[in-house]
Amino acid sequence: MTQQVPSTEPELAGVRNFRDVGGLPTVDGRRVAYGRLFRSGHLAHATPSDAAFLASLGLHTIFDFRNAADQRLEGADVELPGVRNVNLPLSDPADGAEFWKMVRDGNVDELRALLADGQAANRMIMSYRTIIKERTAEHRQVLHALAEDSVPALMHCAAGKDRAGLSVAVTLLAVGVEREAIVADYLESNAAHRRYKVHRSSTAASAYTPEVMELLSPLFDARAEYLAAAFDTIEETWGGVDAYLEQGLGVTPAIRERLRQRFLD
Repeated sequence: MTQQVPSTEPELAGVRNFRDVGGLPTVDGRRVAYGRLFRSGHLAHATPSDAAFLASLGLHTIFDFRNAADQRLEGADVELPGVRNVNLPLSDPADGAEFWKMVRDGNVDELRALLADGQAANRMIMSYRTIIKERTAEHRQVLHALAEDSVPALMHCAAGKDRAGLSVAVTLLAVGVEREAIVADYLESNAAHRRYKVHRSSTAASAYTPEVMELLSPLFDARAEYLAAAFDTIEETWGGVDAYLEQGLGVTPAIRERLRQRFLD
């Protein structure tokens, strides 16, 4: 039985950016069923009431796309009884380690040199392109697992915006969700109550001046141009979504049909 539309979005105390991806329209007039695919930020700070809510979802698998450095910084996910946890890092802990240290520790002059004049946004665009092009094995594993037995599923990274956002987008492409609806769902991460909290090492007021926050903003925004870069990479590398799924991820038409059966009304 298809789960009904939830009347209100749950307010989780220790988990940011949680939402059910249900309700999105497909190109053939169907919709993603509620209760099949969820997305969020990390679960390391989930409260007991958060954990009880998450346990009530009947999840089969949680896909955690954080790397080891993320997990050391934030902690391990809360354990949910009977739920399989799959860790598939979509970024290397060493990749950008010095960059993120500068984001946390750098003064305004250092941040300006690193992030101003479009540098921060360009870094995000290149990151999205790289994940699509180089993390095909991980996305293949996710889609094959979903087609096999891993639904209902929750996908998360640290903020639930970039790595999880791309993985959700790839899944939605596979089941035929309209491109505009994929972008709209992705941009939901910009809502004030969903946004990842910027962490700076200094407690001084100067660490969070308007200029500093403006410099950091591209790193913590969900921007349509970032997701567009991922879609462009699919077109440039494989020639289209169908070829990307079949040649890049090994998702045959038969597997796509199984995915549709699992996710669509």
